[in-house]
Amino acid sequence: MSEKTENLVELDVSHVWHPFTQMKIWPDEPPLIIDHAEGNWLVDTDGRRYFDGVSSLWVTVHGHNHPVITKAISDQLRKLDHSTLLGLSHEPAVCLAGELAGICPGDLKHVFYSESGSTAVEIALKIAYQYWQQTGHPEKNTFVALGGAYHGDTLGAVSVGGIDLFHQVYKPLLFPVHRLPQPFCRLCPLGKKHPGCDMACAQALDELLETKAKEVCAVIAEPLVQGAAGMIVEPEGYLRRLWEIARKHDVLFIADEVATGFGRTGKMFACEQEGVEPDLMALGKGLTGGVLPLAATMATARIYDGFLGEYDEFKTFFHGHTYTGNPLTCSAALANLRLFEEQEVLAGLPEKIDYLAKGLERISSLEHVVEVRQKGLMAGVELCEDKARGKPYAQHLRMGHKVIMACRKHGVILRPLGDTIVMLPPLSSSMEELHVLMDALFRGIVHVTGSGS
Repeated sequence: MSEKTENLVELDVSHVWHPFTQMKIWPDEPPLIIDHAEGNWLVDTDGRRYFDGVSSLWVTVHGHNHPVITKAISDQLRKLDHSTLLGLSHEPAVCLAGELAGICPGDLKHVFYSESGSTAVEIALKIAYQYWQQTGHPEKNTFVALGGAYHGDTLGAVSVGGIDLFHQVYKPLLFPVHRLPQPFCRLCPLGKKHPGCDMACAQALDELLETKAKEVCAVIAEPLVQGAAGMIVEPEGYLRRLWEIARKHDVLFIADEVATGFGRTGKMFACEQEGVEPDLMALGKGLTGGVLPLAATMATARIYDGFLGEYDEFKTFFHGHTYTGNPLTCSAALANLRLFEEQEVLAGLPEKIDYLAKGLERISSLEHVVEVRQKGLMAGVELCEDKARGKPYAQHLRMGHKVIMACRKHGVILRPLGDTIVMLPPLSSSMEELHVLMDALFRGIVHVTGSGS
């Protein structure tokens, strides 16, 4: 470790409070200090290169420092760094709104900007609630969410979240929600087996709304994949079933596409895979190609019109952020969307998705891999002590953490969710890079668990 790295690590340990990190053990596991990036690779302050196997927390689309995006930001910076959207507007925000309206499914034509996925969800919840309050149905004031859900870390988003490890401590601060069974087929909370179950976890929504529709304003779900729950892939048709049930009972449907949007599942948006047209949709992460913090909440004309009225009716959506629709972030997003089109990114994904699937077959054969879950370029590899019985490792062993640390020795950065290793390579990954990723994970699991297939 160089003197520069040592100094930076010391400062980090002394002053930086890292997210989702137990800081007591941080000094004994000094962090990598990333110095710069080269395409899909990160380089630390000692010159070691690592493939970015989680797209820098699920955001990197075209690789780091893409010249088209960096030029767009640079050009905009010389023109206008920031200007509020409260009472004013500017070209990048206007043009991006038009682009998003053109590519989002259904009638999602109205854009409310923010800075993170959590805030995009928070805004969607507030919009859904206020919509019913001022359209003659104030009794519709509760939400339905899924077991195992994760929608962010602001209080509204945490309320509809369903991961006790993250959310339990905040329970006294949260509003109550109706909770559906998690759509996790291997560990079905209803004790059923797919496909003979007729997706009872989804039908539970119909049963709930038969008696509760008059009080429910919206259902919120992560389309196709519950990311933070461990890459739980929902059964085919589950998302559409939820949406159809919500429509049947005149309950709004909120799609949280923060993690699944912008090509991650193989389509621009996961909702497109099952022909779902939500009333509200939260976007983030890949919106700028993973370069700058920008999020957006998309709304249909029906929802938008519910906020129109005379000044003294006070139907205004009284919500806003200082950097809402910042010109630099919007310029990055416009360049990102331009790259999607010019480089035909979506057309190139099926081959990469198939290649990843084939590599994961080898990993799934390992003795201590109980399940591999994949949708598009999202995958989770779940470790266990006893594969035959599905017995998990004791939490204090931190097996997932040990595996991702072993992967670093093979030049790959990954993150665990408990004992599930998450893989979300950049959409721009080459076949060679995907091979490096999967080979490192295979070797890491074998090294830590001490056995092969």
